[in-house]
Amino acid sequence: MSQDIIKINEIFYSIQGESTHAGRPCIFIRTSGCKLRCSWCDTKYSYDEGENYTFEKLLKEIKKFDCNLVELTGGEPLEQNSSFLFLQILLDRGYEVLLETGGHCSLEKVPSKIQKIVDIKCPASLMHKTVDWDNLAFLNSKDELKFVIQDRNDFDWAIDIIKKYSLKGKCNLLFSPVFEVLKNEELAKWICDEAPFARFQMQFHKIIWDSEIRGV
Repeated sequence: MSQDIIKINEIFYSIQGESTHAGRPCIFIRTSGCKLRCSWCDTKYSYDEGENYTFEKLLKEIKKFDCNLVELTGGEPLEQNSSFLFLQILLDRGYEVLLETGGHCSLEKVPSKIQKIVDIKCPASLMHKTVDWDNLAFLNSKDELKFVIQDRNDFDWAIDIIKKYSLKGKCNLLFSPVFEVLKNEELAKWICDEAPFARFQMQFHKIIWDSEIRGV
């Protein structure tokens, strides 16, 4: 594939539902393709569906929206080498850029000014052995590590990881319950009692709109 082409699943403008930017209007660019198969994945349609976009076409699409916040998500954006160059182009155009990534692809070539949101896969995802722990070296204080928690075992595992790699204070630590599996109040209590350094987050877009609706 050409260096200036990315396979895209969908582009849409909505409210940011997660991260420290939750609640902000945001342009989402969802790439196609992901090697992981998380047990709770809510974007399985992005595994294969999509079409090739040139950088020029992508920039024209996002320019239609009166918004300066852009998130490149997936799928897994970093499985496409062209994503690294496109992230830099977005920065050069003056956009505030978020990257959401599954944690199995190296962050080494991601431009330093990109805010990285790295999904650390917990055991219940069945993908926890895919995490590239070398990526922790590329994080700074504005970046985020997201732990999607399905049960108490996931929570305890996440706490152990945070201790093992001395992650408190290194970056933002987000704990999110698997939607409609782990009760919000249960995870909230665990955080208050045992992980006050972490931020509880919900998927606001699934509360505002029906959880099955795409493009929101």
